[in-house]
Amino acid sequence: MKGRLRMNSLIRTGALAALLAMMPAVQQIEAQTSERYQRAERLLNWNASPLVVGADVDANWLSDDNRFWYRVTRAEGHDFMLVDPAQNSQARLFDNGRLAAAMSMAADTTYDPVKLPFSTFDFVEEVREIQFEASERTFRCDIQSYTCTAEEASDESTDAFVASPDSTWEAFVHEHNLWIRTLGGGDSTQLTTDGEEYFAYGLIAPRAFVQFQGRDDERTPDLRWSPDSRRIAVVRTDERNIPHMPMYSSTSQRPQGYTYPYALPGDSIVPVPHLYVVDVDARSAQQVAIDPVPAFMSFASVMDSTWTSDSQNVRVLSRTRGHQHEQLVEVDAATAQARVLAVESNETFVDLGNRGPSNWWAGTGGDDVFFFSQRDGWGHLYRYDRNGNLENQVTSGPWAVGQIQHVDVQRQRVYFTGWGREEGRNPYHLHFYRVNWDGSGLTVLTPEDAHHQVQMAPSGRYFVDQYSTITTPPVTVLRNADTGAVVRTLEEADISQVEALGWTPPEWYVKKGRDGITDIYGILHKPSDFDPEKKYPVVNYTYPGPQIGSVGSWAWGLGTRGNVRALAELGFIVTQIDHMGTPFRSKAFHDKYYGDMADHGLPDHIAVLRALAAERPYMDLDRVGIYGHSGGGFASTAALLMYPDFFHVAVSTSGNHDNRTYGIHWGEKYQGLLVRDTLRNTDNYESQANQTYAENLKGKLFLMTGDLDDNVHPAMTFQVANELIKANKDFDFLVVPDRAHGLNEPYVIRRTWDYFVTHLRGEVPPREFVIRRVEED
Repeated sequence: MKGRLRMNSLIRTGALAALLAMMPAVQQIEAQTSERYQRAERLLNWNASPLVVGADVDANWLSDDNRFWYRVTRAEGHDFMLVDPAQNSQARLFDNGRLAAAMSMAADTTYDPVKLPFSTFDFVEEVREIQFEASERTFRCDIQSYTCTAEEASDESTDAFVASPDSTWEAFVHEHNLWIRTLGGGDSTQLTTDGEEYFAYGLIAPRAFVQFQGRDDERTPDLRWSPDSRRIAVVRTDERNIPHMPMYSSTSQRPQGYTYPYALPGDSIVPVPHLYVVDVDARSAQQVAIDPVPAFMSFASVMDSTWTSDSQNVRVLSRTRGHQHEQLVEVDAATAQARVLAVESNETFVDLGNRGPSNWWAGTGGDDVFFFSQRDGWGHLYRYDRNGNLENQVTSGPWAVGQIQHVDVQRQRVYFTGWGREEGRNPYHLHFYRVNWDGSGLTVLTPEDAHHQVQMAPSGRYFVDQYSTITTPPVTVLRNADTGAVVRTLEEADISQVEALGWTPPEWYVKKGRDGITDIYGILHKPSDFDPEKKYPVVNYTYPGPQIGSVGSWAWGLGTRGNVRALAELGFIVTQIDHMGTPFRSKAFHDKYYGDMADHGLPDHIAVLRALAAERPYMDLDRVGIYGHSGGGFASTAALLMYPDFFHVAVSTSGNHDNRTYGIHWGEKYQGLLVRDTLRNTDNYESQANQTYAENLKGKLFLMTGDLDDNVHPAMTFQVANELIKANKDFDFLVVPDRAHGLNEPYVIRRTWDYFVTHLRGEVPPREFVIRRVEED
């Protein structure tokens, strides 16, 4: 007996000695993990972006000429720059120190010239006096004499009022009807009287989160003033009999419920928009009859040629349910009679632009209309006459038009962006072109092999071009619109402070997709301490589209990639892959999973990851994670359920897991109209519903949703959770109280990091690591 006790004691002693021997290694791993978290925190977009100098150039063109101003980040603070293309000059608009002193005197407080408390302003008198809001005051400052006045700012939201072009009136909606008042306040005049709840002029019913925040009176009504300020075109949407979606906030002692009308695929009653032309002087409104009856309606073109310059006609784009038919309609403002200017139809879905405003332009007389179409398999521009007859195809070839930026009527030229025309270059790099109306004289105005983001002067004589790649930071230049010649370099971004944090550029690659033929493009992120001799778990960031891909813009920038890059810093290889079914290439490429949203592009992701790992032995495909938000939450959960032997860990936030519970604008466009099979008790949406595959779960799944997500209703996440419970599956679930759709907040990011570190790296994450968010001043 004593011998046995002695043996047990020795065993225990040996185990303890082994444990003690291991402690330094464990502590070392914990210290390394904690240090990785700190590095990752510094690389998050909101912490790293303010350190980029000279990249944020947003041109604000002055009304009288080609001059413009912009605000730009410097090593300390910001500068406001004024550019005069005619003089080829560039200078600070004002002295920050003198302006801060004048503001301090006017408000009887102290303002730091390095941190001026405003980012935009209005010219009261060009270029002498500016007006802006700061510290709950309205400042008006003379930037030549450096004197300011400061008054207490009104607590009334300016977003709810739309000013007339002559600056006499502003239109607004009150108790469902359209009103006007003198600019800035004063007596109000009611223009309509028949507005009612769920059938209001200019506003649809507020969603739940707007109600929760009490911001209903801050919404901008959907209307357009005529150039002569005598008429208003306004959309009035009938939502009266649409079923309501419920949700409630549970954080108060008495939970508060909210409802809002929300149509789903297959519903027989859906929102119906109606167009009205309101005569301000006569206080009368005429309804416009549009055939076929639209399910969606919008005013703005790329250049917002909604009204003709003579105020005689108004244009509106109408779209039928399912997005298979769109037409441009012109309305006689005096008679409210409509005629069709251009039509686009497709058996799958119609897009009148790639990730931007609808791509059309119409001249004042309606004699020339430019309309975007994919009828030849690629996105191109077509020219019509005033009677809707096709005059000619303006652009053609195996590449895609982006957006019209300017139309020069006198010289009959169209200026536009485009993808994939320049041979041997990344097809996702955007370039800028001009072409004659008859299709001749196509000229590239941005020759650099990079992604170009263009801001055109209203005159059409100049444009600001910011070009970059995912590995090279932005250079911003002013160009002549005739030739593309550089007038002057405005800014060259300095990323040295971000590089000092450990940021390293991603790699971009081209691999074959699921068919072994189609080129698929993507980018790959590594940690700053990358060692090619080590094995790294792989995490795939995904967004399935179809309206955008996982990479997003191929310009340099942190943005979403800042958060993706931060995750890599924790010891992962992180990938972003643009798959079939996403835009910017051919119509066939974009249509890949129309009617089959269960595809998610995942077969392309798997093919690309296998090809990458074959060349990069440091990528460990025995440890593969995937994550995404919204559509990415939908796809990342599907990856774990539909490909359980390839994907092992998923974090899914705010996923639209079953589009039968999502709005008609998404599901009916990309999955088609819902068709029920009563014999089999199913429908054509069944295959895309993630809960259908709950019993397949093998790996680790973390579902998150906000309980006030009125975009992607939390019911979809609960439906998946319910089926997982029925299937007796282990999973993790977090409901974030009083949150809407975004969830881009420190707690959610930290829990995502913890989940991948625990289940892919097999490490214990730092307990309750605090991610700090450095707000930009």
